[in-house]
Amino acid sequence: MQTIEIKSLEDLEKAAKSFLSVVHGSKTFAFYGPMGSGKTTLIKAICKELGATDMVTSPTFALVNEYRTNNGDTIYHLDLYRINSIGELYDIGYEEYFYGDHIVFIEWPEMAEALLPESFIHVTLEDTGMNNRLVHIAI
Repeated sequence: MQTIEIKSLEDLEKAAKSFLSVVHGSKTFAFYGPMGSGKTTLIKAICKELGATDMVTSPTFALVNEYRTNNGDTIYHLDLYRINSIGELYDIGYEEYFYGDHIVFIEWPEMAEALLPESFIHVTLEDTGMNNRLVHIAI
């Protein structure tokens, strides 16, 4: 288990760089944490470090956002908060996202755990107060 501390929004760039150095080469990431813990904010910073050229936003209503990087790679960002059954994951074609050759960030992955690849990285955000966050990465 690796832990990264974020003390303020100014720490996000450094935290994103640290995150990428810890997970080097991994493709599928499941982000856990309560509402408002900073999942989307951290994913935005990580996407920026990966060279995303598109605006990174929460896919809460779209379920899936697709971003391109400056070297032509694709990043998928899923928000499964509104998913009510595993059948809905089949409907959106989860296999393309979970088992493709691209980076995937999944917020609210609880419903999808049975379908995630074995190699997924478990990321938990913990709000420790006063805009501080701990990012726990289980590799």
